[in-house]
Amino acid sequence: MKVAVGPDPSLVYRPDMDPDVAKDKGSFRNYTSGPLLDRVFATYKLMHTRQTVDFVRKKHAQFGGFSYKKMTVMEAVDMLDGLVDESDPDVDFPNSFHAFQTAEGIRKAHPDKDWFHLVGLLHDLGKVLALAGEPQWAVVGDTFPVGCRPQASVVFCDSTFQDNPDLQDPLYSTELGMYQPHCGLENVLMSWGHDEYMYQMMKFNKFSLPPEAFYMIRFHSFYPWHTGGDYRQLCSARDLAMLPWVREFNKFDLYTKCHDLPDVDDLRPYYQGLIDKYCPGVLRW
Repeated sequence: MKVAVGPDPSLVYRPDMDPDVAKDKGSFRNYTSGPLLDRVFATYKLMHTRQTVDFVRKKHAQFGGFSYKKMTVMEAVDMLDGLVDESDPDVDFPNSFHAFQTAEGIRKAHPDKDWFHLVGLLHDLGKVLALAGEPQWAVVGDTFPVGCRPQASVVFCDSTFQDNPDLQDPLYSTELGMYQPHCGLENVLMSWGHDEYMYQMMKFNKFSLPPEAFYMIRFHSFYPWHTGGDYRQLCSARDLAMLPWVREFNKFDLYTKCHDLPDVDDLRPYYQGLIDKYCPGVLRW
């Protein structure tokens, strides 16, 4: 049964790499007009009101034991057939197609980096949280650090944070908030959602992927950082060195979204081989 949920703002289309077929880039991530805008705004209003330091810490405690489900990566991909992301203004079809679209775009552009192909398949699997009953505002959408004042490029920044209690806190409402300058993003508490959950799940299950892959998974929805240029005051030298990798991934996450859906059955054997290489067997979610 499909869950009555919609598109994700972090899900904006990924690269078809063919300029004749790719959607005009200016029409992606349009948060000012479009048929899905009301749904997207409502999702962000809830997110920006309820994502607090206390809330995020509780979610880490709730899901950090990875006792929700035991399944393989491909079983998780299949679960996404029941999900459409409500925060995404670009797509209104199931997330599993987006996973294969992203992976194939990367495979075409980077044929020698099989680990990168797998990241394309994996990057949104944390959205299984929505199918576990979590509200979409705690699963999808662009991410941002909690415990400090939201910066200008956070989507709907000026119209959605008024009721967030952390912004009444004298520490959390400052630019650095509870952090030290250039403390490194590994020491920053990000808003809770599919990025952070999947990153923690991959660490817990000991995926044998390079550090760049973990960065891509954890921060691909952190648009205010990798695209907006904000939150540099929190970044370490390592974060800035990883930024080009996250941006390279983002090209595929954003601009491969099209309604020309991939033949998933033809692609499964190749990606199953990558799963067997880097994250085999039944895993804890």
